[in-house]
Amino acid sequence: MSIKNHLEIERRFLIDARGDKPWRNEAEIVTIEQYYLRPDELEVVDHVLSFSSLSLASLSEDECRLWAGYAGWSVRLRNWNGQWILSAKSKQNKDTAIELEWSVQSTTAAAVLELGPFPSVQKTRYCWVGDDGKTWEIDEFEGRLAGVVLAEIELESSDEVLVQPAWLGHEITGLKSWSNSALASMLTHPADLP
Repeated sequence: MSIKNHLEIERRFLIDARGDKPWRNEAEIVTIEQYYLRPDELEVVDHVLSFSSLSLASLSEDECRLWAGYAGWSVRLRNWNGQWILSAKSKQNKDTAIELEWSVQSTTAAAVLELGPFPSVQKTRYCWVGDDGKTWEIDEFEGRLAGVVLAEIELESSDEVLVQPAWLGHEITGLKSWSNSALASMLTHPADLP
């Protein structure tokens, strides 16, 4: 099983965005909406991942083994500048997850969203390249999360030395309450706030 190709190692940080926003300079800008699907309605049968009987993605043998071999999958349907992407993540430790990803037709995405509502977030992402050539993804949330700004960076290994921009704030790597899915659920169930 080729797990290495599916590992995502990242660190995440809060940002105080009340002042200058240098990450907006010379950055690629992406508009994102993401919806978190109910895990109890997902299943894999004959190499096809389905949600509530709607076929979402065809899985390779490797992907089927990973899906069956790991638990706690969080599945999101994401609109990335007009393109639909389905992602599944299984957290392994505070900075590492197994991630599977597939393109989804817009008609399929629309059919899934009709089965909602789903916990969701909307954000603008700035892909900013640091002095070391590494790309930071800075998410400025919108709607009821307006004012929340998070930065994340993908790494080759957990012990990789990180050159931190001066505008980074408190590290939140591994804090489940700051995950995108937790923020989306908080908006759906505000009574669950700590």
